[in-house]
Amino acid sequence: MESTQRVLSLLVLCFLVGTMLVTGQSATNVRATYHNYNPQDINWDYNTARVYCATWDANQPLSWRKKYGWTAFCGPAGPRGRDSCGKCLSVTNPATKTQTIVRIVDQCANGGLDMDVNVFNQLDTDKQGYQKGHLTVNYNFVSC
Repeated sequence: MESTQRVLSLLVLCFLVGTMLVTGQSATNVRATYHNYNPQDINWDYNTARVYCATWDANQPLSWRKKYGWTAFCGPAGPRGRDSCGKCLSVTNPATKTQTIVRIVDQCANGGLDMDVNVFNQLDTDKQGYQKGHLTVNYNFVSC
């Protein structure tokens, strides 16, 4: 009986640590650019947007696809490729303290995030990102 409880405790611990690894990954001082996805103009259709994650997530309900702003992800910490699809990030502009949650829908090559222009503008409240052509943000993987 005691060994069964010990095994169960270890399994629960492994599950919790695994969950923390997925949702606890973060990075600071990450380059964030903008992309004109404008999902509101295409009914949040992944296939029309031709995003990488369409292969796996295009058939998600509309409410799921439009719940969070869109971003491409190629950041320094976190899952890549298919494993990042559908995951969410809490993104903060440390210069203005503005924050939002985005869903990963695409890949990028800038070493950070390539956010929908609407999300970028939401975070760029002082317009310094627009002037520089990018923001410097922090992100943390969170549950959607």
